Amino acid sequence: MKRKDNNTYEINSNDIKDLFIKRDPNCNKGDFGKAGIYGGSIEYSGALKLSYLSLSALRSGCGISRVITKKEVLPLLGPNILEQTLAVLPSYDDENFINKLQDSIKDLDSLAFGMGLGKDEHLEDVLKFILLNYNGNLIIDADGLNTLSKMNLEVLKNKKCNVVLTPHLKEFSRLCNKSIDEIEKDSLNLVKNFANTYNITVLLKGPTTIISDGINTYLVITGCPGMATAGSGDVLSGILVGLLAYLDFNLLTIASGVLINGIAGSLAESINTDISMIASDTISKIGDAIKYIREN
Repeated sequence: MKRKDNNTYEINSNDIKDLFIKRDPNCNKGDFGKAGIYGGSIEYSGALKLSYLSLSALRSGCGISRVITKKEVLPLLGPNILEQTLAVLPSYDDENFINKLQDSIKDLDSLAFGMGLGKDEHLEDVLKFILLNYNGNLIIDADGLNTLSKMNLEVLKNKKCNVVLTPHLKEFSRLCNKSIDEIEKDSLNLVKNFANTYNITVLLKGPTTIISDGINTYLVITGCPGMATAGSGDVLSGILVGLLAYLDFNLLTIASGVLINGIAGSLAESINTDISMIASDTISKIGDAIKYIREN
């Protein structure tokens, strides 16, 4: 762990090696947590993103991965659900929607919310319910971040769960009401201050990923040009929700997800080239990335 200044550290693979020791031969899937993936819509082709996320979570070591989605997405999801389990929600106006939602998330150790959900007017109520009622580790990404940016952010101060936001620059711009230029000039302090204000963890994606809980900040420099492709952010969220199902909620666990994603992406690029690489190539190299971390 390389100290950059007060409470800011650069993290590399050697710092996270102890998180990925070999498992006891007598273990079972119940020992490694339940991860949930809530997303998908017809309009935003969320089905494939959900399968990416869920498979990434399993590859990252969680015991069970549950896809939570609306019933209209099922025909698209069917061919992509293999090792994953499935929870189907009724329409938003169904009187049983909230009960079904509560049942689908109450036993989860971690939950990723937002990928491919679109812009439905009910999403603000859904996210507010999750924040105030779910007591696990919550990752908000993609359309979840867009939904949150329209809400009164004070709800974050009353949350019941641990929260990680995973924005890129444009998404963070909407959240903090700063221009991209302003963020680029002072990204470290803006991320720290935002995380501190709302008592959350912020992961700002970029060539140097900034991860801060408002007190300590970790920097991760990893990845490759081949990862600049649709679905790469979804893979990262899948890795994170998988890790947070069975590891402690802290900056090091979250940084390890960024490192696994970057190492797996670089390994995939070495085979598929920076031009031809796609997001699922990164998923196929998650196991090799963990092996690399263990051995190097």
